[in-house]
Amino acid sequence: MLAAIGEFERELIRERQREGIALAKAKGKYKGRSPKLNSEQVEQLKQRVAAGESKASVAKAFGVTRMTVYSYLKSNH
Repeated sequence: MLAAIGEFERELIRERQREGIALAKAKGKYKGRSPKLNSEQVEQLKQRVAAGESKASVAKAFGVTRMTVYSYLKSNH
């Protein structure tokens, strides 16, 4: 019986949390993480990789991880 009450309370908490997040998104407060590189840097990154430079060295030059480099290459930033 106590477990059922606990589950019900937890569901109420999660519902209020979802509502709060939705309100924050509507107000523009819940934007997510800001981009590491600006559009000019992304263009330079793509040019350097296209020129044959290794992704690891490009990542080191821009101060980001290789995964970030791959992410920028994959997306249309």
